[in-house]
This record gives sequence, C-alpha cells and structure tokens, in this order.
Amino acid sequence: MAEQACPATSFDRKGLSGPALRTFFRIAALWNLSVEEQMTLLGLTARSTFFKWKKDTNTVLPKDTLERISYILGSYKALQLLLPDEKAADEWVRRPNAAPLFAGRSALDRMLSGQVADLFVIRQYLDAQRGGWA
Repeated sequence: MAEQACPATSFDRKGLSGPALRTFFRIAALWNLSVEEQMTLLGLTARSTFFKWKKDTNTVLPKDTLERISYILGSYKALQLLLPDEKAADEWVRRPNAAPLFAGRSALDRMLSGQVADLFVIRQYLDAQRGGWA
C-alpha cells in the first residue's frame, strides 16, 4: 500500500528543527544577542538545553520554540527588505523607536518580554511597514 501524504496543515517538527535553530543562531550573531537574550527569545530557562541545542542542532524543537523562531526569522527578513543596508537592518532591533508600539524602547526590549505574542507583534509591525499583512 502506498504511503499517504501528510495533510497540508501538519508540519514536520523534526525536519524543521535543525534548519530553524541554525538560522536562529545566525540571526542571533548578526543581532549581537547575548546568551541570556537568545534563551529568552527561544523561551528557554535551562542553560544546559540552550548549549545542547547550540552544539547539536539535530533535535526536535517544541512547537512553541518553532513558532518563536518563525517570528524572529520573519522579522529579520522584513528588516532586510525595509533597510537594504544590512548593518542598519541588523542594528534596528536595538535602536530606540518613537513609534507608539515601542514608547521609545527598542524592538528587542519588546521581544525580550518572554511572551510569544510580543514576537508576533514585532513581526506584524514590520510586515505592515513594508506593506504586508497587518
């Protein structure tokens, strides 16, 4: 009997986890994120888990972590489109922002609240700035 294809709504966490982590760590380096900042963005509290993931990205991430990385990747991509100067795009997350959403704080400050919703809000803001969905 032939193998059935997975429904379009399901996804392969094992297949996505390694590439997602490797991409996250590249973005973290570009954004000059500390270990603590990276852990917060990933939703981790255990340093041992963080360093295990950093050493061996061939793991299966929780859905929550994949969602977090997805928002960070989307924000990174939106910044690269909005600010063609790569250095300016990478530094934007740390710059104070006068937009009402930020109240003079940086996007990174908002993202470091630890809430997935704040990662979503930043992604949504950036997509709206480039004329995407809002």
